Amino acid sequence: MDDDEIESDEPPEAPERVPIPASAAWREGDDPGRRQFFDLGDLPLEADPSGVLPGVRIAYETWGELNPDGGNAVYVAHALTGDSHATGPAGTGHHTGGWWISMVGPGRPIDTDRYFVVCANVIGGCQGTTGPSSPHPEDGRPWGSRFPYLTIRDMVRAEIALTDRLGVESWRLVLGPSLGGMRALEWAVMAPGRVRAIAVEGAAAASTADQIAWATPQLAAIRADPRFRGGDYYDAADDEGPHIGMGIARMIAHSTYRSEGELNARFGRDFQEGENPLGGGGRFAVASYLEHHADKLARRFDANTYLRLVEAILSHDIGRGRGGVEAALSGVDIPALILAVDSDRLYPVSNAVLLDQHLRGSDGVKVVHSDVGHDGFLVESGQVNAHVVEFLEGLS
Repeated sequence: MDDDEIESDEPPEAPERVPIPASAAWREGDDPGRRQFFDLGDLPLEADPSGVLPGVRIAYETWGELNPDGGNAVYVAHALTGDSHATGPAGTGHHTGGWWISMVGPGRPIDTDRYFVVCANVIGGCQGTTGPSSPHPEDGRPWGSRFPYLTIRDMVRAEIALTDRLGVESWRLVLGPSLGGMRALEWAVMAPGRVRAIAVEGAAAASTADQIAWATPQLAAIRADPRFRGGDYYDAADDEGPHIGMGIARMIAHSTYRSEGELNARFGRDFQEGENPLGGGGRFAVASYLEHHADKLARRFDANTYLRLVEAILSHDIGRGRGGVEAALSGVDIPALILAVDSDRLYPVSNAVLLDQHLRGSDGVKVVHSDVGHDGFLVESGQVNAHVVEFLEGLS
C-alpha cells in the first residue's frame, strides 16, 4: 500500500480544471502503449465460492532479451497503484512515466541491457489486465460489482502462468516494494525452483492488525460514496464517478506513506496560501497536499480496483494453510534481500526483522535511512539501488 510515483509531489499552479472521468482504467480500444497481452483463460481462485475467474487477460511489458540459457530473467512486481510500466516515459497509453525508473533501465541496477525484465499488471488491476473495469465474458459490460474477491496467491498464480507463456524456467530475481514484495514472498513459497532469489522491500510476512486498521476506513470511504453505486459506475459521466470516496481513501493512505516528522517539517501548521482554516473555510497546507494526491490518483486509477487490491493486501499471510509464518518462511532456501525504511510507519522495520529471522537466505535487514517514511523506497533511490546492486553481484 504505497505511493507508486513521486514526481510532481507539490500541488502545481492550477490551470483550468479538467473533469475527472468515472474511471481512469485502460479500456479495450485504448492505445496499448508498450503493453503486450496474454490470454490466460480461466484462473482458479483461492477464496471465491465460484472457484474460477474466466477469460483472464494479462497486460505486461518486457525489456531486454532472454539469454539462450534463460538465466537472465528478472521479474519486477509493482505495488498498489502501479502497473506494467515500470520504466519508460509517459505518453499515449501510459498516464505516467515508469513507476520505478530509478531501478529499471539501461545502466540501472536492473539493467535492461543485461537482463530480460518483465513487469505485469496484476489481476484485478485497471491497466490492461482483467479487473473490475474489464468486459465480463457473458455480456461485455464491465465486471463492476460482479468482480470476485482476490488474494495475493491468485495474483502469483496468474504470474506463474505468464512465466510459462514467456518460456522462463526460473527467475534470477523477483523483486518489488510493498504489494510487490508480498508477491515476491509468495513466489518463493508457491513456486520453489521457479525463482532463484527474491528482494522484498517494505513488506511483511502477513498483514498486521495495524495495517488492516489503516486500510479499513479507506475501503469504507469508497463504498460510502453515493457515486460508487455499489461498484457499477462505469457508465457515469465525467465528475459523476466515485472520485470523492477514492480521494479520501488516498488521503488516508498517503498519510501512512509519509512520516510524521516529514509532514511536520514540510507543512507544520501553515495555512494554504490565501486561505484561513480557522473559521474561514480554508485549508491547512498539508490538507491541500493530500487533496492534490487524491486528485492525481482519480485521474489515473479505478475505485473498484483500489478496493480489490487493498482487500488482497489484507489477505496476505504467508503462513495461511502452511503451518504458520515460521514454517512457511523456513522452507525457503534461496538468497533473500530484505529492505526496510527506518521511518516507515506502515511497514516498520520490525516486519523486516521477522522475515530476516526465518528466511534462511537472508543476510540481515538492510535499513534505508530516510525522513520520508514508506515512500523512502522511491525517494532514497541511491541507497536502495546500492543494496540491490550489491545483492545481484553476490548471486551465483
